[in-house]
Amino acid sequence: MEAVKHTPPETNRSLPIALLRAREKVMGPIRAMLADVGVTEQQWRVLRVLNEGGTLDPTEIAERSCLLLPSLTRILQTLESKALITRQPHPTDRRKQLVTISPSGSQLISDNLKESQQLNAWLLDSFGQEKLDALLDLLNELDALERPGER
Repeated sequence: MEAVKHTPPETNRSLPIALLRAREKVMGPIRAMLADVGVTEQQWRVLRVLNEGGTLDPTEIAERSCLLLPSLTRILQTLESKALITRQPHPTDRRKQLVTISPSGSQLISDNLKESQQLNAWLLDSFGQEKLDALLDLLNELDALERPGER
């Protein structure tokens, strides 16, 4: 009996590769903008999360910005040294800290909002509202999936 040979999908039908290609298409212009203002993609994500969410603890920041806690610790140190965030002890639990975007951090977000909006407008023009909404819905649905044995 001959063994059945399973071939992987071509790369243009591989979800991981398609996601990476799409990420690069979107992140290329953002990376150029960030290089001009002297922050990394990860630092930008943290600033965006804090700008949107207000004062948060590091665990919440890590979760919302898709970063590992050890990486976030270094990022917070850098952002604090650039005066883009402030950190203070939690009022009731001294083992924790609270992180807030500083006025300078908020200004950085504000100063680059137009370029970010231009990218969104390009995506909207290229895809259309319905397809863009469907893509975001599907990606959020994919993110919410739990594999068996995962928790």
